[in-house]
Amino acid sequence: MSRLEGLPKFKTREAVDFVIIGSGAAGGVLAKELSSNGFDVVVLEQGPYRTAADFKHDEIEVMFQSELMNHPGWNDPQSFRNAESKIAEVGRGGPPPALYARGVGGSSVHFTANYWRFHQSDFKERSLLGPMEGTGFADWPISYEELEPYYTKVEWECGVSGQPGPFEAPRSRPYPMPPLPVKSSGVLFEQGARAIGLNPQPAPMAILSKPHNGRPACIHCGFCMGFGCEANAKSSTLASMIPLAEDTGRCEIRPLSTVFRIETDANGRVTEVVYLDAAGQEQAQKAKAVVLSANGAETPRLLFLSESASSPNGLANSSGIVGKYLMGNGHSSTQAAFEHPLNEFKSVQVTRIVHDFYENDPARGFYGGGGLDARPYLDSTPIMHALGGLPPGAPWWGSEFKQSLRYYFTRKINLLGSTTSVPLASNNITLDPDLKDDKGRPIIRMTYMDHADDLAMAKFLQDRAVEILEAAGAKEIWRDPVEGGTIHAHLLGTCRMGNDPTTSVVDKYHRAHDVPNLFICDGSSFVSSGRGQPTMTIQALAFRAAEHISRFARNNEI
Repeated sequence: MSRLEGLPKFKTREAVDFVIIGSGAAGGVLAKELSSNGFDVVVLEQGPYRTAADFKHDEIEVMFQSELMNHPGWNDPQSFRNAESKIAEVGRGGPPPALYARGVGGSSVHFTANYWRFHQSDFKERSLLGPMEGTGFADWPISYEELEPYYTKVEWECGVSGQPGPFEAPRSRPYPMPPLPVKSSGVLFEQGARAIGLNPQPAPMAILSKPHNGRPACIHCGFCMGFGCEANAKSSTLASMIPLAEDTGRCEIRPLSTVFRIETDANGRVTEVVYLDAAGQEQAQKAKAVVLSANGAETPRLLFLSESASSPNGLANSSGIVGKYLMGNGHSSTQAAFEHPLNEFKSVQVTRIVHDFYENDPARGFYGGGGLDARPYLDSTPIMHALGGLPPGAPWWGSEFKQSLRYYFTRKINLLGSTTSVPLASNNITLDPDLKDDKGRPIIRMTYMDHADDLAMAKFLQDRAVEILEAAGAKEIWRDPVEGGTIHAHLLGTCRMGNDPTTSVVDKYHRAHDVPNLFICDGSSFVSSGRGQPTMTIQALAFRAAEHISRFARNNEI
């Protein structure tokens, strides 16, 4: 239930100003901004409304039973294939291909909170580098300079701790809080990086290093990645934006509301949003306008499910671009053990990063760029460490296995490389033609194969990681395979923005080209992937979109 009593409960058969679908990084910001600007807002969220008191450090429930990610009412699987010529299959065990949280706050609840801004080049790489044959490589219709004020709003209103680094784009205001305390991994990473001529910097994190905006500082419990924050120090929209939206008295958060269709009238305008409530009963909320912020997989799914006689290929899809150009960011992982205990299971995931390789360099022979950070990665909790934190050849049973666990758990760090993801039309989200969820809806089908340049960039960063670890004095170093991924926590590009309605889904203000009162704002709006940490840009875009949407509404232009 909501934390406040007496909040408005809007009638479903009376049109509110806006229905927002999804309450995550974008939806939470839009809810706060639109309601603060005087509009009546209903937020439909398919997951439950949890509070900080509901979060726990139970690895079994959270990491293995996917408590934060499963649909709370019914089974909703996904299918995957690595080429359009193949039949997609539902995975057996493990996480789904499109990895996202269900609940108020969305994936901002369980993310790592690594918060990089994009660079100026990210928005105009096509102009800088030229075309890439066989890809959807394109410039954004906006610039870094246009988005910079909204990056600043994210930092100050949501709460980001950090310190400007040598490669950052220009900023109009300093970070509101100093960096979080450096960990052992950060100290070693910084020493190794400087030894080979690199320029490490404190990591910007959407976690409070000191009290800010009425919320407390981080308690350094170590349960960030994959877990909700019981202290409210992680700057999820659940902690930072949703309470402010509710405080306006104009925003109703309606959890356990699974949208499955957006209805339009004969003029092609959105009229209502149809959803299943907590009891599985069909409901419909009338709206003057709809903002779709369901994530880069659920957003195209809903547009496909909302097909009609006038939109036979899906709502807002006259271009045929909906679902295409899925991007997920590439990654590489390099692990190392040191002589003395480091105790990386404590505190936040990341305290130092390296951006020396952020920009594209033609001398490498392939497209791409990225960053490195030092962290415990998935093995910061005991069970995850036991399953993936030991070097090749380590014993897997008996007393020697226990000794290995005891030794490596306290002495290990991981260097994560985060890279670009080339936009390819063949990488996409569609509806599975054969498989349905428990309510009869076609499930999400992901088709994805990494571009060769993305894999090459990931391997390049892994080579640099080995050099850093060697310079830092690691006693053992081992590489996790760079094979590309079937699992994507960054769901980008499936409803890209652009000026041309034939090659994009929304315009530079996030309005659907085909539907004047439908706006789409989440990771699906991205034109390029950036270098591995998209959430801050998602939120900056949401602040910007809310400003323009509010202006359109006041001027009767929706």
